[in-house]
Amino acid sequence: MAVAVEAQGNLLRLAGYSGHDVPEDDLLRACVHCGMCLPSCPTYRLTGQEMSSPRGRLWLMKSVADGRLDLLDPIFDEQMYQCLNCRACEAVCPSGVHYGPLVEAARSQLEQHRPRPFWQRAVRGLAMGWLFGETKRLRALVGGLRFYQRTRLDRAVRRTGVLRLLRMEELEAMLPPVARRALVPGRERWTADDGGRSVRLFNGCVMGTVFADTNRAAARVVARNGAAVDLPVGQQCCGALHVHAGMMDEARTLARRNIDAFEASGDDPVVVTAAGCGAALKEYGYLLKDDPDYADRGARFSARVRDVTEYLAEGDLVPPPRAVRRTVTYQEPCHLVHAQRISTQPRKLLRAVRGLTLIEMKESSLCCGSAGVYNLIRKEMADDLGDRKARHAIETTATEVITANPGCAMQLRASLGRNGSTAHVRHVVELLDEAYGGPRTKPAVGGESRR
Repeated sequence: MAVAVEAQGNLLRLAGYSGHDVPEDDLLRACVHCGMCLPSCPTYRLTGQEMSSPRGRLWLMKSVADGRLDLLDPIFDEQMYQCLNCRACEAVCPSGVHYGPLVEAARSQLEQHRPRPFWQRAVRGLAMGWLFGETKRLRALVGGLRFYQRTRLDRAVRRTGVLRLLRMEELEAMLPPVARRALVPGRERWTADDGGRSVRLFNGCVMGTVFADTNRAAARVVARNGAAVDLPVGQQCCGALHVHAGMMDEARTLARRNIDAFEASGDDPVVVTAAGCGAALKEYGYLLKDDPDYADRGARFSARVRDVTEYLAEGDLVPPPRAVRRTVTYQEPCHLVHAQRISTQPRKLLRAVRGLTLIEMKESSLCCGSAGVYNLIRKEMADDLGDRKARHAIETTATEVITANPGCAMQLRASLGRNGSTAHVRHVVELLDEAYGGPRTKPAVGGESRR
């Protein structure tokens, strides 16, 4: 697409898109501006502003494409990053607009052309490029966090007031107790109770470290249902955080490494425990569509991916032998219900547990405000959404809030605590594992101070 560049004083103006990862014109033109997406959009619900809706943002994207709006206009920048990319608009769009790739491409354009201060580039490069670019580094960092919690150093630090001074109290409140051991590919395997099937578990970065016990619970449940489970060596972060941040080249590097790792392990289903990871993995075919060496391989890999609830609900679940007499409510992760359209499966699994009472919360599918690192960089809007979700959960009187994504779990933990709730936050598979008789890990508690 042609780009016009002109200087006005010291300000560089860019009309149109250029470089790679340009928002595709046919996707932009699919929107008929009917407005069906507005009620489903979290930011529109909070602001009531047209530009904060999917329809408004698509109009802005099209205006840049047509040269009517400067790519570096602050309004365009604000709206592309104010969006949570929850994909709720896609689920209700009668025209089938593929909104997610459009906003991600728009962010990529901003990252390619927008000047950033050196410190911002350095922080992004260190966190997203270096840390999440290799799971061994993240495991080492989380090992330090584990030491911080296990030695009760966290309590001493809280007493100093330094977290309050640095405005990091709520960030720490999100963190659940870190798993005692990271889950390292190649070191653990689960044999099926019966049957000759096998699956490959996608470990992820946060799930394989902070939430490693959740992945172990998932593996035990899958094994109880007739499939051996192992973790291919060489797998990395899924790249979802990079895609959402407009760092498409970094995301593609991770995608290629994951495809290589899982191709080497055969063609069994790839089971995922994090909704955000699953949505990203299922779009590798699109992410790599212009790569002649990986386009077809990416599409084949994506076809193998199943969320763990999706995989378990596809067959006849082995009845869990233990009753769990508890009242729970279910919070739907955006990238499970909207991006992957998985909604009935988690509920089917929960209803299979004897003694469990499931009470539906209001607006279960409205974004909780986590959205990757959105709750860190746009705290006010994220807190508004988190508080809204917490109040709906509290209204159910449930003692546990069940979800299926680590970001949601951490956001719910902080939001529930901020609203005075002590409800536990758990993954669907953790509750199933308990019903199968697996070791019950300590659940994350809303507002729990670990003092």
